[in-house]
Amino acid sequence: MPRHNPALHRSQKAPMTPGRKRFLVIGAILLIAALGWALAAVLKPAIQRTIVMTTGADNGIYRGFADRYAPLLKRDGITLDIRSSSGSVENYKRLQDPDSEYEVGFIQSGTTRPKETDDLQTIAAVSYEPIWVFYRGDTIVNRLAELRGKRIAIGVPGSGLLNVAQVLLSYSGVTGDNTTLLEMDAAKAYQDLENGTLDAAFFIGRPDASMQQTLLNSNLKLMSFAQADALVQKFPSLSKIIFPRASTSIVNDLPQTDVTLLAATALLVSKDTLHPALAYLLLEAAKTVHGGEDYFTPRGEFPNLNTDEFPISDESTRYFKSGRPFLQRYLPFWLASFIERRLLILLPFMALLIGLLQALPRMAQTRIKNRLVVWYREIKSLEDEIWRSPQPTADQIAQWREEIESIDANASQIRMPQRYFQDVYALKQAIGVVRERISQAAAKVQ
Repeated sequence: MPRHNPALHRSQKAPMTPGRKRFLVIGAILLIAALGWALAAVLKPAIQRTIVMTTGADNGIYRGFADRYAPLLKRDGITLDIRSSSGSVENYKRLQDPDSEYEVGFIQSGTTRPKETDDLQTIAAVSYEPIWVFYRGDTIVNRLAELRGKRIAIGVPGSGLLNVAQVLLSYSGVTGDNTTLLEMDAAKAYQDLENGTLDAAFFIGRPDASMQQTLLNSNLKLMSFAQADALVQKFPSLSKIIFPRASTSIVNDLPQTDVTLLAATALLVSKDTLHPALAYLLLEAAKTVHGGEDYFTPRGEFPNLNTDEFPISDESTRYFKSGRPFLQRYLPFWLASFIERRLLILLPFMALLIGLLQALPRMAQTRIKNRLVVWYREIKSLEDEIWRSPQPTADQIAQWREEIESIDANASQIRMPQRYFQDVYALKQAIGVVRERISQAAAKVQ
């Protein structure tokens, strides 16, 4: 059908204005740009391949955890970039900074006061961190108050041990005003205890760690916290644990009694922007590394979510309820994350595509029938004019006849699929009805 048909002078709209054309062109450009952006998002790598983790001292407990995580993550193509630090407090500061490159780290319970604006989340509580107090002398010490006036090593700046030691000592009235509190690392503290320049020292770590093994097999005495229950009440981030008799040596019966210790909890913490798929991988690694039994916990005790220092990640909640996501259970990680990411992006487009596919037949049918509708409108307009003219002139009759014949001629040239032939002939019948109306009007004039 021509773009502007003289036979449609009653109902045909005016040609499109330049402004409207410009508007449609701009709209098309924006649509293409949006589709291009969506395509770029789909083609973007499904997930980062490196996690930057802040741990602790190079020979410390957190570094040991990270070194065991690294090969487990490597199986799924993820590189663990391990960065050492002075300890828990520095780890917290690194993760707290939204502009830092650090994404995951270990934080000792009770060493910080998290704020809502930190944007951090707990992946899992992964292990107890026993707090050991070794001392010199013949007198049995089982209360921290008995160390008042002594020379005590309490850890290094930036470590969680330093903060916990200061808090525990303060509860017992031991402060820098009445006691010599020295900040030093574990190796130096052990040496000074051995040579007599220290009276006591705080240490933290698992009993199988090299420093703890050295201390436990030395002639130094290990303090048992007689007031453990009361201290845990005042410092809920700590737990009371028992180091069983003869755990160091059955042959030598060391220690010769059960020893009551206090323990912080190591928390695996991340920024809340960590990709969910990486959170699941870290949880799987934590389960492998920390899921066994030890002196203090039965098998399967860790990892867990028994902490309220930071908000629990949504992925952790789902993991402990139902395990890894379905695709990650049965597909390689790279493939599962690829599908998950692309499905997230493509599902809306698939829904739109299905809707379009369902609408296309109706749109095509409407477009085809619109070829007839314009002529029906023209016929209706002509018929209405005939009915409004009870006493038409000869010129009007001549004009109406010319119009109806023009409409008939154009309708005969409409190209339609065979299934719509009946609609074409319905239009022909309508033309015939109006032609008859014109004839009746012409008879009145005569």
